[in-house]
Amino acid sequence: MTATASDPKNLIRGATGDWEVVIGMEIHAQVTSKSKLFSGAATGFGAEPNAQVSLVDAAMPGMLPVINAFCVAQAVRTGLGLKAAINKRSVFDRKNYFYPDLPQGYQISQYKYPIVGEGAVTVDLTPTESFTVGVERLHLEQDAGKSIHDQSPVSSFVDLNRSGVALMEIVSKPDMRSADEAKAYVTKLRTILRYLGTCDGDMEKGNLRADVNVSVRRPGEPLGTRCEIKNVNSIRFIGQAVDTEARRQIAILEDGGSIDQETRLFDPGRGETRSMRSKEEAHDYRYFPDPDLLPLEFDDVFIDDLAAALPELPDAKKARFIAAYGLSAYDASVLVAERALADYYEAAVKVAPGRRDPKLVANWITGDIAAYANTQGLSAQDTHISPEQVADLVDLIADNTISGKIAKDVLLLMVGDEKASLPRAIVDKHNLKQVTDTGAIEAAVDAIVAGNPDKVAQAQAKPTMLGWFVGQVMKSTGGKANPQAVNEILKAKLGI
Repeated sequence: MTATASDPKNLIRGATGDWEVVIGMEIHAQVTSKSKLFSGAATGFGAEPNAQVSLVDAAMPGMLPVINAFCVAQAVRTGLGLKAAINKRSVFDRKNYFYPDLPQGYQISQYKYPIVGEGAVTVDLTPTESFTVGVERLHLEQDAGKSIHDQSPVSSFVDLNRSGVALMEIVSKPDMRSADEAKAYVTKLRTILRYLGTCDGDMEKGNLRADVNVSVRRPGEPLGTRCEIKNVNSIRFIGQAVDTEARRQIAILEDGGSIDQETRLFDPGRGETRSMRSKEEAHDYRYFPDPDLLPLEFDDVFIDDLAAALPELPDAKKARFIAAYGLSAYDASVLVAERALADYYEAAVKVAPGRRDPKLVANWITGDIAAYANTQGLSAQDTHISPEQVADLVDLIADNTISGKIAKDVLLLMVGDEKASLPRAIVDKHNLKQVTDTGAIEAAVDAIVAGNPDKVAQAQAKPTMLGWFVGQVMKSTGGKANPQAVNEILKAKLGI
């Protein structure tokens, strides 16, 4: 298999020339569902070990799996969100391997006939640069349990709470060419899943994990031998793992060696990948159709009903924000990165009464409010500052009741009081209204000019000195003077 011309900025410089990294991913996304894929056991995070285990999950003799229809619908919704083909007939298979936290001795998965076929994800690398990652397939499977090795020096323990939890394995094509592209892809995929409500994407809880396939080659040559980096659980670590593994492979090849196809683990503490096992092929798992489960079949009506109920997805929302609200591609991208943030922004824009500037609302949410939220470890929409308060603050600036500088002071008062009323009431209470009376401003200007004749001469010779006078006038008026009026009066008085 060969590829199109390599992008020079993605090439890695080795001792003997340039190399290109090729990346594909298998994302394991836990389906948002109250019960498991083949049993009624709960899926909540943080329960006591083995507290959410049914007889099916524990593989007790005679127990038969029963498909969770909601998990099937979630997988189809995800496929539709990925613009992928939905297969109206799919088959569950047994993937046979032994591990202590896999009670059955096999995993119920899908192999030849997955529920979702090929699709595509458009990824924004920058506000002006995007690329497409092909999706090979999406299939449903059950998760294994968890082996715990650090609770005893002589024993290992098994927690089966995750055993049987529904996973969507989303397999990409090898379309990524850098660590940044890999990180951007996972970020975009997680955003889509969250919009759809099919996976919460919480990597800290293990609800989204990535197996990262990495190979290197000379630009334009066929694909090299790949190594799989197993269970990477953060977007930052995905980027580090790609760079680390690519450079490991380059060093081996430049020394005349060859790459063994294997599964590896990434150790972020040591900044290295290390061998886990040789890479299994499909025949190693002895796949065969699960005899306890009939093929999964549904019709066009089922698919069409799910498609009709899909929410507006990130790309469509971004395009609408740009067209309807005049936002830049960058601002729109920031706002739609989280569905809740996009809803927060749009609620502020649409608060009635008022026809406020949507771009100014975006500036405040992505600027000062986001900065405050970050100090609290929150997103803007999760603070106590409501969309109504944001709208009122922007309206006060628009009708010249306050300046942008005073607005920052009002925001500080709002931040310090979780029960703060609307900004308009705060402005009235603290007498923060902007001075627009040109007579009062002119008096302040006259006083500053009269008291600084040397500065007047400097400003007349060097007009950039005007800023000093503006600062003095604003200081004398407690920052309440209308800055535009101050500038105009000063220019007239100084003859600039």
